[in-house]
Formats: sequence, structure tokens, C-alpha cells
Amino acid sequence: MSQGFSLKDQLFNAEKTRYLAGLFAGAEASFDAGSFEAQVMSRLLDLELKERMAWIAECLQQALPGELPDVAPILLRALPPPLDPDKTDDDFGDFIFAPLGDWVAVVGIDYPDLALDMLAELTQRFSMEWAIRPFLNRYPDQVLERMEQWCAHDSYHVRRLVSEGTRPRLPWGQAVGLELTDPLPLLDRLHSDPTRYVTRSVANHLNDVTKKDPELVLGRLRTWTSAEKQDTDELRWMTSHTLRGLVKAGHPGAMKMLGFDPEAKITTTVQVNGDARIGEALEFDVTLCGEGDQPVLVDYIIHFQRAGGKTSAKVHKLKQTALRDGVLSLSKKHKLKGNATTFKLFPGAHRLEIQVNGRVRASVEFELLA
Repeated sequence: MSQGFSLKDQLFNAEKTRYLAGLFAGAEASFDAGSFEAQVMSRLLDLELKERMAWIAECLQQALPGELPDVAPILLRALPPPLDPDKTDDDFGDFIFAPLGDWVAVVGIDYPDLALDMLAELTQRFSMEWAIRPFLNRYPDQVLERMEQWCAHDSYHVRRLVSEGTRPRLPWGQAVGLELTDPLPLLDRLHSDPTRYVTRSVANHLNDVTKKDPELVLGRLRTWTSAEKQDTDELRWMTSHTLRGLVKAGHPGAMKMLGFDPEAKITTTVQVNGDARIGEALEFDVTLCGEGDQPVLVDYIIHFQRAGGKTSAKVHKLKQTALRDGVLSLSKKHKLKGNATTFKLFPGAHRLEIQVNGRVRASVEFELLA
């Protein structure tokens, strides 16, 4: 049987390990590239993705022992040129450099100034948002002060590290003890950044904050709108991206900020067409009736059966548009994948709801067949 795609094997493998070994062998005559490769590969393929990062960092620490002041010059000599400074987005870097951040976090935790210098260099080869978290926890004031300087850095990768590294809910990242408001002065500066790579990070940061304090985020977005320091279209995109979680939850304030009236008088009907079967699709039609050409944001929610008789709701986007002469008709074919590894489908009674401008306006029961 053929194996499925493996992200960990694509990012960390023998070829990538050999490439990293070659860089260090070229930077330090005493570095034994062959021994390093053999040690890494002795365990690498048995480990998960984050474990591979930590293991490569451990092997580097053994191959080049010493504290950060001892190894920093070698590390700097081994680095390839920075990522293309002329790009503005989609330039995350090569994952094989992620273990270098883990290495710095281990051997440099007692040398914060030097460690921050190193992370600023490393993040221009691969994003260092995970590696900076231990320093934020140990030296929060010192790191935030350095980040204030980084907001004006020539490299957008360093500027992005400010917003991404301080995210409250960074995927895969160590939790940090910052208050939600601590990074906001930094985001105030970064929200007007000219690169989408940075502004997306700012929006993702604020989306994290909405999970705990929606009003704090809505207030900040109003302040940025009034400041007029960012291009109108870009700030509109940032606002939409920031509020995506609140939109799914039907938050009235988020809806109003995006120009959709939660209290709009809109009559909604939904009809399921045919049978819904696992491995096929759920097909349905939606009709909205209201006044004039008012804007609408339409989502649909499927309440799935789970093991043990429980249910779970999944919110999906349907359409962001406007009524035309008071009417809007929409159709959707939602695939019901029977072999998904992340979400198993169970036959039985299900419910489909239509959410318009954050409010559920119509619902229908349907049977999911095996």
C-alpha cells in the first residue's frame, strides 16, 4: 500500500541533514559532517516534526559544544545569505534552519542580548517565532524593548518576528506569560507595515486575542482606522482576517464592523436536495429575501454526529455578497469525505443551519447515510 504525504519527511530528511552538515563543515574545520549526519539519521525518522527539530538541535550542540558566545561565530559563518529582501510575502524560509533556533534557546538562555542578535539573523533564513518564546518568558521587558527596535528593521522577516513571536496562541509555540495588552504598542507600529507577510501576522495575532477579549480587538481596529496610517484596502483585508473567528461565532460587533447588519430583516429558507451519503456530497439550496440590495455574509453550519451520541458543529463560508432587488439564491455542494483522517463521519441524524450576518436564520434536519 502506498504511503500518504509526510510533511515531516519532506522537511527533515537525509538530504536536508546533509545540506546542514555541509554548511557547518564549511564554517568550522573541526566539525565532523559524517558523524553529525549519522547521529541525526540514527533517530530522525522515528520522530515527529517538532521532535526532529529538537533532536537536530541536540546533535548540533554535541557536535559543537559550548555556550552561545563560543558557538555564535561558527553559526553565523555557516548561515547562507538572507532570504530575498525584495519579496513581500510567502517566503517562510527553509525548515532545516528551525533547529538552529532551538539550539540558540538552549545554549543562549543566559545570554539574552547575544541570543536576540542571533535570532534576528536566523529569522532572515527561517522564522524564529518558536525560539524567541523562552526569552520572552525569562526576559519579557528586555525582549519587548528589543522588539521595539525591530519594528523599524530593514528586513520584514525581523519585523514579522515581533508580531508572530508574541502571539497569545501561536501554533506549536510555548505559552508566554505576557498580558494581552503588552504587545499592542508594537502592533500599533506594525499594522501600517507595507508587506503582507507582516500584516497577516498582525491580523493573526489579533485573531488570537479575540478568543479572550473581542472588545479589545474591535477597539484597536477602530483606532487604526482613525489613524489612517495603512492603505484602506489593506486595512480592510486585515480587519476581515482578524475577525474571521468572531464572524464564525456570529459576533454582532464584528459583523457591524465589516458592514453587515445582524438585525437585518431577512427571511431565509433552506432545502436539502436528494440523499446525503458518506463519500458523496450534501447538496442544498438557500433563498434570502429582504429589503433592497443590502450586504449579507452567509455561512452554513453542519451539526455532525460524533462517537457516543454527541454532536459537533462545523461552520463553513457560503457567500459574502448582497441581495439583488431584495432576493438572493445560493446553492452548495458540500463534500462528505469518508476517508478523512482528521474528522470521521458517522451516519445518522444531522442538522444544517444557515447563518446570515451572524444569526442563524434557517435550519433543516437531514439523515447522513453510510
